[in-house]
Amino acid sequence: MSRRTASPRRAALLVLPALLPTVVVLGVGLGAAVIQSLGLVPLVGEPELTLDAYRALTWDDVLAGLGVSVFIATTSTSLALLLGMTAAVLVQRSRIGSLATVAAAVVPIPHLVGAAAIGLLLADSGLVARLVGAQPGTFPALVGGPWWVAVVLEFAWKEAAFVAVVVLGSLAATERDLDEAAAGLGAGPWQRLRRVTLPLAAPALVVSGTISFAYVVGNYEVAWLLGRTYPEPLAVLAFRLFSDTDLTMRPQALAVAVLTVGVASAALVAGAALLRRVAVLR
Repeated sequence: MSRRTASPRRAALLVLPALLPTVVVLGVGLGAAVIQSLGLVPLVGEPELTLDAYRALTWDDVLAGLGVSVFIATTSTSLALLLGMTAAVLVQRSRIGSLATVAAAVVPIPHLVGAAAIGLLLADSGLVARLVGAQPGTFPALVGGPWWVAVVLEFAWKEAAFVAVVVLGSLAATERDLDEAAAGLGAGPWQRLRRVTLPLAAPALVVSGTISFAYVVGNYEVAWLLGRTYPEPLAVLAFRLFSDTDLTMRPQALAVAVLTVGVASAALVAGAALLRRVAVLR
């Protein structure tokens, strides 16, 4: 067995202890949601394979929620990639170790805590409005407004820290030596950024961006706390239907949840394809 063949197998064996429980938990949860949405485990009555839960959905609300979910995920992920990459480059170039420490400290903060903090900062009676002396009714509707500003900023802030940590890990091993070598050959800062740093960071950016996008699509608490009441992102719509006092709405909630998983899965597949393309270009 060649060393090139053994290396991927060894890497797969190393991640297997963490991957197997995750796959089992996710597989069981997703499988339960699918069979319940198809009527195979009804709350009352006999099991019957049916698409009634999907037919009963208000598809105008579902499509509107899909658009909002994709908008929030795309916007916040793009900002997170920009901010995270910028922070990583600053740490690498200026050796600001405290910035890396701050990014690592932000990652474990729960999104629910972050959403509460953003709400206290950006609400029309929040800290920022008081600091600028805004009169009642004059401060922009950043929380619960039409453009989901508070929601996007919360996700961008949290996911930027995650992106920065991942990119720093990918650059730590080789970027500094290659950057110094390029500088010694006369390359300027922008040339080194474009030809050394970005190609090395590209796989990490694709992976972290894909994970962030899928996570934002499936997250409900931030949009639930900081967003509008309509249209609802898919995750919020699923949560509202699931928590409805009318238990007959439960299959519809699971149907929306399955659709949400489908959107996140499509993002993961697209990210994997892009990652292979980036690897070929490198």
